[in-house]
Amino acid sequence: MRIRFTPQQAAFRQEVLDFLGENLPADREGPEDDRMRGELGWSPEFSRKLAAKNWVALAWPKEYGGSARGHMDQVIFNEEMAYHRAPIGAHRRGVFYVGPILILYGTDEQKKKHLNAITSGSGYYCQLFSEPGAGSDLASLQTRAVRDGDDYLVSGQKIWTSDGHRSDYGWLVARTDPDAPKHKGISTFIFDMKAPGVTVRPLVNLAGIHSFNEVFFDNVRVPKANMVGEENRGWYHAAATLDFERSSIATFAGTRRYLDDLLPLVRSRGLDDRDRHAMADLYTTVLVGQMLSYSIASMQEAGRVPNKEASVAKLMSSELRQNASVVAIRALGMAGQVHEGPGAVRYGRYTRDYLANVSATIAGGTSEIQRNVVATRGLGLPRG
Repeated sequence: MRIRFTPQQAAFRQEVLDFLGENLPADREGPEDDRMRGELGWSPEFSRKLAAKNWVALAWPKEYGGSARGHMDQVIFNEEMAYHRAPIGAHRRGVFYVGPILILYGTDEQKKKHLNAITSGSGYYCQLFSEPGAGSDLASLQTRAVRDGDDYLVSGQKIWTSDGHRSDYGWLVARTDPDAPKHKGISTFIFDMKAPGVTVRPLVNLAGIHSFNEVFFDNVRVPKANMVGEENRGWYHAAATLDFERSSIATFAGTRRYLDDLLPLVRSRGLDDRDRHAMADLYTTVLVGQMLSYSIASMQEAGRVPNKEASVAKLMSSELRQNASVVAIRALGMAGQVHEGPGAVRYGRYTRDYLANVSATIAGGTSEIQRNVVATRGLGLPRG
C-alpha cells in the first residue's frame, strides 16, 4: 500500500501547523507547564481556541458541532497535535469516547446538552469503566445501578479514572441486571460528577503525577433520563466506539517528538554503539507505526473496521513508549535519573516518563489482550 495525501489534506496539515505556531508558546518546558503534569495536558483555554476554529470534534457531523472531516484528516490533526505536545486533555475524552456514543444512541435532549458542551470547550468529561476487580475483563464489573422510580441508585467503586477530579460529567458503565450474563446486564449513563454521594479520591502515580482517581458511589441518584441507549445494552453501545478513529498515531507522533528532543542531548554526551543502534531501532519503529496508522485510517475511510490492525498499533505504540523511556534513561546516564533541581535534564521529563510509562502496556487494554485479539481475529487461531 502506498499512502499519498491529497492536496486538500496537505493544505489542512499546513493550516494546523500554522495554528499551532500562533497559539502555542515556543518555550513550554518549565516546571509550572501544565502539560508536564500529564501526557496530554489540561488547558480549557486551548480547547476554546480549537472550538473557535470548529476543530474540537473534526470528524463529527456538522449538525452536532463537528466539521464532518474524514478519518485521514482526523489522523493528520491528531499527529500534529501530539508532535507539538498540544494540551488537548480537557476535551479529548468527550470527543473520542462520550460524544460518539451520544451521537449514535443519545436522546435529543442529551445530544443538545452534552455535544454542545464538548464542541464549545465548556464541558469536561471522564470515563468511569475500570474497577478494582474489573480491568481487562471489564464485563465482570460490579458497580450497581438499581431502579428507584424515575431514577437509578448507583453504588460501587471505579478506579484509574483519568481527570475525574477536573471533570464536570462522567460516562459510567454499571450493572443494571445482576442475573443476566455479564455482557448483557450492563447499561451506560451520563451523570454529574458533583452529584451527592460521589466521592473522588486522588491516585498519584510512580512519577508523582495526579491524573488518576478512584471514584466511590454511595447511592448516587441518577435520573433515568441520563441513561444512554437501551437498558442492559451498554456493553454493545460502548463497543461501538471502535468504529471511530483508533490508529494510535498520537503515540507514534509523540514518541517521534520525544526522540527528536532526546537525540541532541545524548549526542552531546557521546553515544556508544549500543545506544546508537537502540535509537535507530526506535526511529524505525516510529516510522513503521506511522505507516500503520495511516493504513488504519485509510481502511476506516473505506468503511472497514480495523480490529486486528488497531490492536497491532496499540501493542506497538505501548511497547515503543516503554522502550524509548528505557533508552533515554540509559543514554543520559546519571543525569537522566535526576527528577528535579538544577541538575535535572529538561526539568526531569525523562525520569517522569520512565516511571509513568511502566503502565503503558496495561492502560487502555493490556499487551496480552492485544496479542490475543491479533491471534484470534487476525490469524484465526483458536482461543486458549
